[in-house]
Amino acid sequence: MRTSIPTTFACAVLLASTGLGTSPLHAQTNEDPLSAIDWLSDVVREAPSAQPKAIAPDSDVATSATATQVTTMTLGQLKLDAVGLLPRASTGLPADFWARSSVKDLVPALRNLRGDLPPPLSQFLTTLLLAELPAPVDSTDGAEMFLARVDKFLELGALDQAQALLARAGPTRPILFGRWFDVSLLTGQEDQACTSMLQTPAIAPTYPARILCLARTGDWDAAALTLNTGKALDVISDKEDALLARFLDPELFEGEPFLPVPDRITPLNFRMHEAIGEPLSLGGLPHAFAYRGLSETNGWKARLSAAERLVRTGAVAPDTLFSLYAERSPAASGGVWDRARAVQDFDAALSSGDAERIAKKLTPVMRAMRSAGLEHAFSQSYGPKLLNIQLTGRPAQNAARAGFMSKDYEIAANSGAAKVAPALWSAVAKGQTLGVTSDDALEAAILAGLSAMAPPPAFASLLEERRLGEVALLAITLMADGARSDPADVERGLAALSQMGLDDVARQTALHMLLTRPHA
Repeated sequence: MRTSIPTTFACAVLLASTGLGTSPLHAQTNEDPLSAIDWLSDVVREAPSAQPKAIAPDSDVATSATATQVTTMTLGQLKLDAVGLLPRASTGLPADFWARSSVKDLVPALRNLRGDLPPPLSQFLTTLLLAELPAPVDSTDGAEMFLARVDKFLELGALDQAQALLARAGPTRPILFGRWFDVSLLTGQEDQACTSMLQTPAIAPTYPARILCLARTGDWDAAALTLNTGKALDVISDKEDALLARFLDPELFEGEPFLPVPDRITPLNFRMHEAIGEPLSLGGLPHAFAYRGLSETNGWKARLSAAERLVRTGAVAPDTLFSLYAERSPAASGGVWDRARAVQDFDAALSSGDAERIAKKLTPVMRAMRSAGLEHAFSQSYGPKLLNIQLTGRPAQNAARAGFMSKDYEIAANSGAAKVAPALWSAVAKGQTLGVTSDDALEAAILAGLSAMAPPPAFASLLEERRLGEVALLAITLMADGARSDPADVERGLAALSQMGLDDVARQTALHMLLTRPHA
């Protein structure tokens, strides 16, 4: 991926046709709460204030997003908003990617991104969220940008990524602890979180959280005493009391009807319902809860369904799903069972090396994957392997399709796959679109965007001021509908990515649109 970024462009305002208004990244008001996640557990009694500190008139902190001197600090001095896992050397992103923009612009834009982005844009977003980069110009100790990054992962169900970010930042900080505790509950690592809760004076847990943790650490008497104290002080509701009482002594309630489903399901009461043998259905719950479905304590079908759901959001790697498909023999037919059987049959054919056998099993498995919204995942796992197999007819076309949709799309464009694929796919994959034309609206937009020699007016002023993070988030927003996006937005979005040197992201996104359009 190229990392050079043009530094001088003409100023312009965002085109009204984007539908995002004159301030493209202000999709929410400044009065929005710190967290957009409404299912977080109430585990800390007094949440710390996250209000920005006032900036003195003579402060060295910039009050505009125009070019400023970017300073660097040792890790111990870094603001939370700058914490990440991927160093710049691995992302190719410039040091000032976020630094010239305001948290007030970036956070609402990040929150408003859809959770079902086209996979290339979803993968790009994951890189942005994990990147270790200098904080936005007006970053404060409130860590709003960091929390927005974590919350986006929670929204997608990407708990491993959220947990890793929180661990890197120091999860026992009061401002972060609630999220770390919830993630730990859903990943089955609550014992460590409970130990930290009970041993960290700065954390004041709520009564239900303290009761859970006292019990998890073996102090059942203290847990029961805390429950009685909470009831006496009238800080534990009747519904909480009923759940906590069963959690502490389930034998007293044997034979009684199950408790009603909580009005508001949180990781805390979700895990307590599991503990008392009254698990709540994952259906209809946010993606983060689906992570619990991956647990080996669940049945194979539940694990497969959870993995498929999380692969679609980009929360887990495709290989996780395809390993699960291979675990055992399908017990029935229909739905996930048919997909598991199709993958197993194809895996067996692929292992045999018999081209005729592979050809026979490839079409059914790709049809099954595409109908379930998992074609991209299949292509990422199998596309590169299929490029090395000599196939003909429809199987060859399917193999080419998987190859162009995989990370090896450039190799596909220079292999035999190019002979059975539309010429446009190869032109896009190679980045050789200059001079290529099409009468189709989407194709013409893709070609214009990838061949643009200057940024679209909608982005010119942002790029001139090097508000690069805003440009990236806006480009993602414009193309969030994939092949169904407005062609004018596709052209602008691809041109913006290309002008920032993000050619790899732009080409993969363009190919995904071409490959997944309704008649493709």
